[in-house]
Amino acid sequence: MILEMKVPSPGESITEVEIAEWLVQDGDYVEKDQAIAEVDSDKATLELPAEESGIITLKAEEGDAVAVGAVVCLIDTSAAKPEGGAEAPAKEEKKEEAAPKAAAPKPAEAAKTYATGTASPAAKKILSEKGIEASAVKGTGKDGRVTKDDAVKAVPSMGTPTTGGNRGETRSKLSMLRRKVAERLVSAKNETAMLTTFN
Repeated sequence: MILEMKVPSPGESITEVEIAEWLVQDGDYVEKDQAIAEVDSDKATLELPAEESGIITLKAEEGDAVAVGAVVCLIDTSAAKPEGGAEAPAKEEKKEEAAPKAAAPKPAEAAKTYATGTASPAAKKILSEKGIEASAVKGTGKDGRVTKDDAVKAVPSMGTPTTGGNRGETRSKLSMLRRKVAERLVSAKNETAMLTTFN
């Protein structure tokens, strides 16, 4: 049996909601009362629970404005719950194969101490000005310590973020709640007298 999931009324004066995010994928098996979507209205963000267990078919995309009472997804209640037991033994076999590889002896590395890779105060200052991490510089001092000469000779690698650059900007669509707040702020500014009186 196919069950139509309709958008419930989130409040008295709300006639339209927006699908903020789907919490499940198309074709997934959902349990009864499992949250399947987040819905934005003018006043709040609500979770939409599954009314029955079954395989879900999505009818609306993220960001779509949907009228209250409209169908957003279908749930096939006659579908059987998929078995997850077939995948588990295969994963266990892969783990068993990986264990002997990890047990292989590693080649002896150079002796490392607590001071390996530590920068001197002068080197720290130079590296911070260049925007380079101390761990990225190979030290030539005693026990592998980073000296001032190492810091002076260090060159930032390609792709290293430079300081003082532009911040990344992203534009995203306003949620219905933010849109309504912005609308109210603009209307308050336009409809009220903005003045100060001194007596």
